[in-house]
Amino acid sequence: MNDKTQSNGGKSKPAASGKKSKSGNGKHRSPNDQPCFDPTAYGNGPDDFVTDMTENAAITHHAIQIGGAAIAYTATAGHLVTVDPSSSQPNAKIFYVAFTKDGVQAQDRAVTFFYNGGPGSSSVFVLLGSFAPKRIKTSMPGFTPPAPYTLEDNPDSLLDKSDLVFINPVGTGYSAAIAPHHNRDFWGVDQDAESLKQFIKRYLSANDRWNSPKFLFGESYGTARSCVLAYRLHEDGVDLNGITLQSSILDYTQSGNPVGALPTAAADAWYHKRLSVKPAPKDLQTFVAQVAQFSRTDYRVALEKFPDPKNSAIPAALKKLSQFTGIDTQTLEAWNLDIAAYDSRGNSLFLTTLLKDKGVALGSYDGRVSAIDTGIAGNIDPNAGGNDPTMTAVSGVYTAMWNSYLNETLKFRTNSSFTDLNDQAFKNWDFSHIDPTGAQKGVDAQGNIVLYTAGDLAAVMALNPDLRVLSANGFYDFVTPFYQTVIDLQMMPLVDQKVRNNLSARFYPSGHMVYLDGASRTALKADLAKLYQSAAADRPAIARIRALQHVKTMGTMHH
Repeated sequence: MNDKTQSNGGKSKPAASGKKSKSGNGKHRSPNDQPCFDPTAYGNGPDDFVTDMTENAAITHHAIQIGGAAIAYTATAGHLVTVDPSSSQPNAKIFYVAFTKDGVQAQDRAVTFFYNGGPGSSSVFVLLGSFAPKRIKTSMPGFTPPAPYTLEDNPDSLLDKSDLVFINPVGTGYSAAIAPHHNRDFWGVDQDAESLKQFIKRYLSANDRWNSPKFLFGESYGTARSCVLAYRLHEDGVDLNGITLQSSILDYTQSGNPVGALPTAAADAWYHKRLSVKPAPKDLQTFVAQVAQFSRTDYRVALEKFPDPKNSAIPAALKKLSQFTGIDTQTLEAWNLDIAAYDSRGNSLFLTTLLKDKGVALGSYDGRVSAIDTGIAGNIDPNAGGNDPTMTAVSGVYTAMWNSYLNETLKFRTNSSFTDLNDQAFKNWDFSHIDPTGAQKGVDAQGNIVLYTAGDLAAVMALNPDLRVLSANGFYDFVTPFYQTVIDLQMMPLVDQKVRNNLSARFYPSGHMVYLDGASRTALKADLAKLYQSAAADRPAIARIRALQHVKTMGTMHH
């Protein structure tokens, strides 16, 4: 592609996906469908790149029923080319899938950008599991048996509230650096946020969406990404209406903090009926609130004082800890009361001990999921997934269904293999991050660089006081525990109470991938609908955000 085509705003034909479709009948073939075969080889190694700069897309037309209303929509699967902001030269081809409602005015229609975490994960999990028009039928918390799998219409799709764009960062999906750049140039906190910022700006230009209400939806490491990305977008003249942080990790120094992890351990023990609390608590939400209260008071003190034999508070706290977790007091003492501790092989002591008598371990991502213990409930970062029972229960399904959906329904074909999880990206990731104050805040006691992004979120919320933030967590998630998210949000440097009121937190009886649980997905959709409704109904706020965006954009043009 020559530079002329690339920078011509909304005129690059394949990218434009907001056009009114003449055929919304849900059939796979339509006279307007444009299949796409992409012959480019997309490598996912650190030194891989492509030389092709084509913005291609397969365009297909479909229909779905959501909440009793029929919605005709267009699916666009393909690439947009991003540019290096300093040279304006092409630097990456980003693969995305967009679902846009037909026949509506673009500026009245919200657009949401989705991504998973890792770092190194494509957006296939959030695309086929959460709020796209189609989703995989899984049997969580059980193991989803082998093929044939089914892909069903998703009654919880967010398409009734927003257009949906699923982004695959460089080195995932079919996204790659353009020569002379290499994939590894994009593998870092700030490099990645810069790249996604450029993609979002390109998408807005190519589809005339600058005036649409704009939202981000990130999961796991994607929540850290959202904080950094939201601040950078604001700095570059793109102001958001809302952000959903699902299964947050905003302060990596707190990963493995027992105070934050205890309520999740208690939820797991409650689910598996291992509590020794009498009478057995009936309501999970009330019970974990009680555990959180204990965790931030008596448990915190006992952890600090242990094993002081003179401290009379320790025995009482130990007894309560045992009742709340289903682990006997002797074992807890051997763990120094640390419910988030790991053994020398990196296995979570709690997850491998709770059901040891049954010979099974619990999943880190979802404590309701158990599997024969071969050391699989290991010390899992909020990253790739490996052998965790939760991922094992669904990942085979995702790979098979995604390839069939992309090729047969969305009509995008290529000879390259689709990279759903890229461990090379994680291994080569640069976790250093310069925050809005110009500081590298995340450093642990040993001087190692540890990511901290809650400050970026606080900064962007303060600068855009109309920005609404929804934090969503699963009770059974031991990777990014819900109570640790609460602590991180309470601790972030945001003083103004009025702005803090824009932040709401919701919890669901599910795991890390909240949406894999049917009832939790429906509940999360209802909470998202409220978020979008409140943002869309607040006309003065939308006007203020557009004005803020206009001022910033004019400012950038004058620099």
